[in-house]
Amino acid sequence: MLITILYAALLAFLIALLAGPPLIGCLRRLKFGQSIRKDGPQAHLRKAGIPTMGGILIVAASAVSTLVLTRGHVEVLYCLLVTLGFALIGLIDDFIIVVAKRSLGLRARYKLVGQVLLGVVISLYAVSSPDLGSMILVPFIDKPLVLSPWVFVVFATVAIVGAANAVNFTDGLDGLAAGTTAVAAVAYVLICIGLQEWELAAFAASIAGACLGFTWFNAHPAQVIMGDTGSLGLGAALGALAILTRTELFLVIIGGVFVIETLSVMLQVSYFRLTGGRRIFRMSPLHHHFELSGWPETKVVFRFWILAFVFAVLGLAGLPAAIGL
Repeated sequence: MLITILYAALLAFLIALLAGPPLIGCLRRLKFGQSIRKDGPQAHLRKAGIPTMGGILIVAASAVSTLVLTRGHVEVLYCLLVTLGFALIGLIDDFIIVVAKRSLGLRARYKLVGQVLLGVVISLYAVSSPDLGSMILVPFIDKPLVLSPWVFVVFATVAIVGAANAVNFTDGLDGLAAGTTAVAAVAYVLICIGLQEWELAAFAASIAGACLGFTWFNAHPAQVIMGDTGSLGLGAALGALAILTRTELFLVIIGGVFVIETLSVMLQVSYFRLTGGRRIFRMSPLHHHFELSGWPETKVVFRFWILAFVFAVLGLAGLPAAIGL
């Protein structure tokens, strides 16, 4: 089974690497270019027009790799369902922004409704599992948390919607979201192996491989941007893995970069409203604060990758106790 996991990562990587140039060319011909906020870092203005919706590459590569190597395993199919569903919501949002020229994209309430429905679908499937039910593993503690079925469904739905939007907040610099997601996905490969969830491990490996293949084109200076198509899909994939392995609390640690980015936005918005216009950070999400503080984009990205690795190790350290090793 370990060789299948390695093949899943390699196949997804190669698909992304080979399909990247024609997809980028197609997006460029269709003039699906990125719009840039004028109030953001001035260095980002040069990114205007870079092809967006590149998340299609990640989602397609990981889906093909997973389907080829897991042969329709039901839990993997649910992971793919929510990943593709969230990616479709992001694709519609990107299309409205880029093609219809509506800067706000898909209305927030429509996005939220779609995300919640998809979250409920996988949460209901998860809670119906005779082996796990409504149990949640707790990092560093050998006693799982047992919730009532409906509380679990609400908790798991919030987890996957939160994960998707947290990755979306993180997607603001070349290679940042793809790199940090790849690190988190590798952590989930190891978690799934530890839980002997081999097919889910292959899915996680395909996500990691696809992210690395995409980063080949998204590294600074980026040739393509993943857009909400990629960021929502990737966040949903991590959330689905967490739900089906009962490691939602682990994802909070492993995805520490995503959590910090999200908290920076929440704090900034709350403080701005409470103080009538004052700010905690120069700009949120947090990566933009460091950019405006004088850090080169590549330095911010590499340091956030390092943090992602540290958070992944911390999360993995809590697994042996949680599963009774």
